[in-house]
Amino acid sequence: MDSSVEIDAAGLGLAFEEEALSHLDRLYSAALKMTRNPADAEDLVQETYAKALKGRESFKDGTNMKAWLYRILTNSYISTWRKAERSPKLSGDEDVTDWQLARAASHDSQGLRSAEMEALDSTPDQVVAEAMAALPENYRLAVYLADVEGFSYKEIAAIMDTPVGTVMSRLNRGRSQLRTVLADYAAERGIGRSR
Repeated sequence: MDSSVEIDAAGLGLAFEEEALSHLDRLYSAALKMTRNPADAEDLVQETYAKALKGRESFKDGTNMKAWLYRILTNSYISTWRKAERSPKLSGDEDVTDWQLARAASHDSQGLRSAEMEALDSTPDQVVAEAMAALPENYRLAVYLADVEGFSYKEIAAIMDTPVGTVMSRLNRGRSQLRTVLADYAAERGIGRSR
């Protein structure tokens, strides 16, 4: 192989890695919201980058790397969560000592939960969080990605693996349901139009 081709290939790989790593803090933050555990978040981000590097040929230059990585992160989280839900809970109590019980009892991990549910838990107003949680899953995810994470329609479509029109429809329906549910609540606080 020509040495200039090798240098170009190495340069392209390096550019890909640099661009991917520029999103590290944002991905870690999202992973931490999902897992609520720093160690689990680090594992999830590491798995995301490993999958991204392995599948970098599937990434199209000129497309949104942030959305592509976020989709890998979300899919990895969902796969891990489903695997954890299906796996039996093992108990090897014959080897358990008191310090192990104390450590297990003090572990504050809430298990694997969706990013939307984590964001809703941190919403200061419980009424709004409950209204969001009551939305059908696809509407809730679309509203969360648009209004909490700030992704564009096109980015949400890539993350959810749906057409942009479907994203627009889900956002419209989800927001409409939220407006209906929260109308009285908003009026009580002097927000929006009174009906």
